[in-house]
This record gives sequence, C-alpha cells and structure tokens, in this order.
Amino acid sequence: MSSVIVTIKRPDLLTFTMPLVAVLGAMFGFVTGNIYGDPWIGLIGGAVAGAALAGGLAQITKINRRIKIWGTAIFLGLVGAAVGGLGGLFGGFIVGVSMGWFATWVGSGKYRAGVPTYYTPSQVLWHNAFLFICAFVFFFLIAPLIPVVWLSFNAENFFTFTPEMLSFKAEGYSLKHYRDFLGTDEWMVPLKNSLIIAPIATIISVSLGTLAAIGLSQSHVPGRQTMMAILISPMIVPLIISATGMFFFYAPLGNWLEVNLGLNQSFVGYVKVILAHAVLGIPFVIITVTATLVGFDKSLTRAASNMGANPVTTFFRVQMPLILPGVISGGLFAFITSFDEVVVVLFVGSARQQTLPWQMYTGLREQISPTILAAATILVAVSILLLLTVELLRRRSERLRGMSPG
Repeated sequence: MSSVIVTIKRPDLLTFTMPLVAVLGAMFGFVTGNIYGDPWIGLIGGAVAGAALAGGLAQITKINRRIKIWGTAIFLGLVGAAVGGLGGLFGGFIVGVSMGWFATWVGSGKYRAGVPTYYTPSQVLWHNAFLFICAFVFFFLIAPLIPVVWLSFNAENFFTFTPEMLSFKAEGYSLKHYRDFLGTDEWMVPLKNSLIIAPIATIISVSLGTLAAIGLSQSHVPGRQTMMAILISPMIVPLIISATGMFFFYAPLGNWLEVNLGLNQSFVGYVKVILAHAVLGIPFVIITVTATLVGFDKSLTRAASNMGANPVTTFFRVQMPLILPGVISGGLFAFITSFDEVVVVLFVGSARQQTLPWQMYTGLREQISPTILAAATILVAVSILLLLTVELLRRRSERLRGMSPG
C-alpha cells in the first residue's frame, strides 16, 4: 500500500509570521499596559516583542517545538515576576505559553495541517479564523466564572480583590467562606432541600419524558408534532410566565390536598415544588431521548416481539439499554434545571422549601456575603462534572450505534 506524504511549506517569515505574532503580542501588550496605566506603550512594546519572538524562534531549528513553547513561557514568566511579583509570574507564564504556541504554530505552517490541500488562502484563513472565533466565544462564556472562583477564597468579607490576593500572598486567601457554607444551617438546610427536590423531580421527569419520547417517535401517533410542541413549551415560554401559571394551578391543588386528604402543609409544599420542577425538566428528557431514538433500529423490537417478548420485556431488555445514554443525559439536564432553578420556587414554594439558589438570591438581595461565592463555586464544580458525564455518555451512545470508532 502506497502512502502519500504531504509536505507543509513554511510561510514567509517577514511578510506573514512576524506580522501575525506581532498582532497577538500587541493585544497582550495592550492589556498589560492597561494594568500599569499606559496601554499604548504596552501595545507598541507587545507588537515589537511579538515580532522579535517570531523571528527568534524561527532561527532556532534544532530544538523541539514543545521546548520552544515552554522555554518562551518560562522566560516571560521570569520577566513578569521581575516586574509584578508572583502575579506577574503567573500572567507572564500564561502569555508565554500562548505566544510560544502561536509563533511556532504559524511559523511551522501547522495552520494548514487541518485543512485540505486544495484550499485557497482565503479558505484557510476562514477555517482558522472560525476556530479562533469559537475559542474566543468559549473564553468569554467561561471568563466570568474565574473571578467568582478566585474571590471565593478571599480571607476578607469583601467582594473585591484585596492587595494581598493580587500579590498572591498566603494571608490574602482562606477557606472561611467554605466553612461558613458547610458548617451553618443557614446554608445546609437549603442545600438539603435542593438535594431532596432535585433527585425526585428528575426521576419524575425521566419517567414521563422517556415514555413521551418513545410514544411520539411512533409514526402512527396522530398529532404528534402538536403534542411535541406542547410538551417542550416549558423550555420556550418565559420562566416568569410559567411560574405565574404554576402558582395559580398548584395553590388550589395544595389547599385541596391539605383540606381533603389532611396532608401536612410542609409535605404539600415539597410536592408542589417537585411537580413544578418535573414539568420544567420533562422537555430536556424528551429532546435528548428523541435524538437517541433517531438512530434506533426498530427491527430489534419487532424481532423481540416475534420471539415472544411482551412490550414491557422488550422495552427493558432491548430498547432501554440502547437509549440509556440519552435517558441519562436528559436526566442530568433535568437535575441541573431543578437544582439551579429559583423563580418557580419563589412562586410555588414556601420558606420551608427554601432551596440553595433561593438562599443565594436572598443573600444577594438582603446581605452581601462572600459565602455566596463559595456556594457558586461548588455549583460550578458540580455542573462541570455533570457536563463531563453527559459528554462521556454521548460518546458511548455513538459507539453503541456505530457512529464513531470504539
């Protein structure tokens, strides 16, 4: 078998590599100059430093690409440490990794490695520009979380960075807000309520949403498009409108349960919030399970029926194992929706059903406490773990259906 060897031509250093790296250096220099009060000098200095870096790395041909990147990071980190201390060391290292990678990526012609050889220069430019646009969008979505996580370790009861924090001194950091969160009933009771309400609402959402998705996936069901639109409407209608409607529906229902069945008021409050959150979670389950059923081979269920299996056995032994990743993904989205929801709880629940988001909202409105930042950081960590689980399940689903290699 013959193999095709594609040689990537290095771009011109003076007219291509150095100007591009100079632009990136100017951007970093502008930001750094703003920190020290003179952005335009930083912009010019960054452009000169970027061009010089590109030229210097291009002359070093006997050193591995990774060594160039880490060498640049260490060098700029030391420069930053000399100018701004520990904070400058960290910032310089990040800038060094970015500049070193970009300079070697452009200078070696690697920017053409991911595109077909027949692409024109404008197509190559758009391909890479699109990737950078996606990266910047992702960065601006994630960037607001960085100050929240950072400030949650503040040793003072402030929502601002102290000089000790900016200098990365040990006395500027503390776990006191996490101790306040984990060690007081003010936060533990709402957390317990959230851990009671969210799982039960998720179970209801998954059960009803999965059955609805399977039913709506049958082509012989009349009006299934209309029913699908109605069932997913809670994620389309503004939440404040949904919450108002739920209030007028669940308030009489709660009174009826208390008067006619003699149920405890607190228990009825939990029932109302759980049912309301289940309604919000069902659309996510329907959408994810329906997407999984698109690639489902219906001949498997027919074969199971021909072998004598009843519908329940066919569902649990044949259909459910194959759509399980979609079911779990929908359940995770339903759980996140219930765990993070605050508007519906304010309308439907009472003080006894105060959830963690409700407590955070109350804390921001009535008392500014950095403990809210610790709670937010924990919620972010939980959300990241759940999203990683969803991604792993998505890949497993693709492998089971033969859409990706194992």
